Amino acid sequence: MKKVELVVIEQNRNGTPLNILVVGLGLIGGSFAASLRECGESFHLMGFDLRSENVEKAVSLRIVAEGCEDFKSAVDKADVIQLSVPMLAMPKVLQQLKGLDLAGKVMTDVGSCKGSLVQAAREIFGDIPESLVPGHPIAGSEKSGVTAARAGLFKHHKVILTPLENTDRAALSLVRHLWQCCGAQVNVMDVWRHDEVLAMTSHLPHLLAFSLVDTLAGNPENQDIFRYAAGGFRDFTRIAGSDPV
Repeated sequence: MKKVELVVIEQNRNGTPLNILVVGLGLIGGSFAASLRECGESFHLMGFDLRSENVEKAVSLRIVAEGCEDFKSAVDKADVIQLSVPMLAMPKVLQQLKGLDLAGKVMTDVGSCKGSLVQAAREIFGDIPESLVPGHPIAGSEKSGVTAARAGLFKHHKVILTPLENTDRAALSLVRHLWQCCGAQVNVMDVWRHDEVLAMTSHLPHLLAFSLVDTLAGNPENQDIFRYAAGGFRDFTRIAGSDPV
């Protein structure tokens, strides 16, 4: 691949902003773009989403400067590609990327399970691209969608990057820098350790909250159950209002 560091150096010297493409304009992807927009550095932020209304909203809210309707054209223009789609959609997006020219481009993601991303990338590309930097911001909200995006979502929150042995160091450095521009504290962790820790601290609590609310909602006496629920119950079940996908 064309060396990432050379791309960055050349663009910094001539004042050309990095073209950053956010694929998936939901809460996380939108907040990533909004944070970079306000960080004071020169980035050209582009957005792609399968739902055209999300692209239109992102442009109207000035979350991205350019809305993209054609995936190939958007990727061709991008220097950095941030994959912010649900985990189940990652393989399909990676498959689309495989057929495009990715020379000199950095790819990263925001998925909460790094093992499945790495496995999908290995199956699709054969050898995992050196320019792929798996990542996961430890931040969010029970609200979802591009209208819930906000610039300060990642400020003072941790972002975990899980580079592989073959990950390009310049690509890793660039992705780290972008998250730091968002105000995040960036940590590096092994893929499998990340998944082990997040299964206990994030996935299990989500599963329990969704399961509890679903069970109680089906109880014949659910009106009284929810009417007299106190603060502790509301705190525990708040995340059940988030998007289960």
